[in-house]
Formats: sequence, C-alpha cells, structure tokens
Amino acid sequence: MSSSPNDRPADAAWTVGKIIDWTTAHLKKHGSETPRLDAEILLAQARNCPRIQLYVHYHEVLTDDERTVMRDLVRRRAQAEPVAYLVGHREFFGLDFRVTPDVLIPRPETETLVLELLAAARSYDMPRILDVGTGSGCIAIAAAVNAPGAAVTAIDISAPALEIARANASHHEVAGRVTFLEGDLFAPLGANAAFDIIVSNPPYVADGEMQKLPADIRQHEPPHALRAGPEGLDVITQLVAGARAHLAPKGSLLIEISPEQSTRVVALIDETKEYEPARVIKDASGSERVVASRCRSQ
Repeated sequence: MSSSPNDRPADAAWTVGKIIDWTTAHLKKHGSETPRLDAEILLAQARNCPRIQLYVHYHEVLTDDERTVMRDLVRRRAQAEPVAYLVGHREFFGLDFRVTPDVLIPRPETETLVLELLAAARSYDMPRILDVGTGSGCIAIAAAVNAPGAAVTAIDISAPALEIARANASHHEVAGRVTFLEGDLFAPLGANAAFDIIVSNPPYVADGEMQKLPADIRQHEPPHALRAGPEGLDVITQLVAGARAHLAPKGSLLIEISPEQSTRVVALIDETKEYEPARVIKDASGSERVVASRCRSQ
C-alpha cells in the first residue's frame, strides 16, 4: 500500500472502502482512540455526503479532488487536530452544533448535565435558566429546544465563542428564547436577575494536569475553557459563591465536574449552609460527573 491516500496504489484504485481501511490504520498509528470513526467522518466530509452513504458507495473510486481534500484532512488529524474542528461541527444531545477552535468541543459526558437540567425544568411551566460559560451554546440551546417554555440566558467571557453560540441558536430556531451576554461569570447580570436553574460546565482542569491531557485537547482546544487553577476548582468556587445571589427560592444549581473533584465540590456547596445537601450524578460511563443542589427555603 502506498504511503498516502492521494497516491493510487499499483494493484488497486482508491475506493471508498480502501480509503477507510488505509486511513483507519494510519490514524491508529498516530494515536487516535477512534481511528475508524475518524476515517469515516473525514471521508464523508471530503465527499460532502452523510457518513452512511459511504457504505452505499463502498466500491466507488474517489475523484482527484476528493482525494486531495481527504489527504489534507488526514494529515491534520494525524497531527492531533480534533475531528470536530476539521469538519466544523459536532453532534450533541441529538442536535448538530457548529464548532471552531474558539469553543470547547461538546462531549457526551455533558449530556448528563443537560438531562439533569431538563429534569429540574419540568417543575416549572416557564423555567428561567442561566448557562454560565456557554461556549458553543450546546447546553443552553439543548435546553431551549427540549423545554419550549424556557427562557434561557447564556453568558461567556469570549466574544468569538458567543458568535458561534448565536449562530447555533439561530440554526436551531431558538434565538428568540436565548439571550446571550458577554462577561465573566455573573458580572453581566443585573443585581436583581434571578433564575430557577443555574447550570455550568466550567473550566475544571488543574494547572498540573494540563500537560497530561490528550494532544488534541491540549494543543487545540481553548485553554481558558479548561484550566482552572492549582486544584481545578478556581471557577467552580466562584460559581458556588456567586450563584446564590441569582437563584430564585428553591432554585437549582447544577455544575459539571471532573470525577475526582466530587467530594470537594459537594463540600464547597454544603459549607455555604445556603443549599440543600448536594448530590452527585454519574454519567453513562459510571463516572461522577454532575453536582446538583437546591437553595434552602427562605
């Protein structure tokens, strides 16, 4: 087999199937944890078709233009560039979101946070929801789509991220029910702004853990959306301290965490004496992923 999917081997044409097989082996050698899936997604991008169509045309020969596009995508993926950035979108909670290097890539673990958010929202006819650190807008938009009565406010410190989030809200036709604000944590809110649910997937990677992250995360995703001080708790501590001023009576606080932080985050919440005892929710893999609590009755 030749060394590049842009070169035709002597014994066979570069069909869809052969490209997938070659790319899978190549990306596996370069450290991809999901080389087959990566190969299929990139080839679907190069051919401008749904991924399922690859198997309908499994024996079809790629055009020269398709091979050129695919070669560049494979080269970049082999250098640890995330697939989501290469193709410009990522599926989350059954919805398609535009992503760029300005925003953290939505992850399946965060769907646990959305499920808990929607469960809390069912207690209200028109829940007021605040998403702090919205990034691509995936949490806020998933909430707006799945809780049609909700009024959602989404905050981010990054103007480029908010541009992506607004585009995603428009794409999913909820722009009229999601208000985007630029600023740090609760700073853009008025003093009397109150919400039934405050949710956040904040930065929670400890400074010393940054270099241990996979190369695609460490080298390409926005560090300000990951790094959070010596213990990874700097932003979470500020969230817990600031949320109470903006929660309605019996309002819920939901925070995504790294599993090893659960005991400390529960303690941070319980130490305030302003919340009911915090509980920890596990994600689909069994890892402790979300800490949830409600304000005590006033």
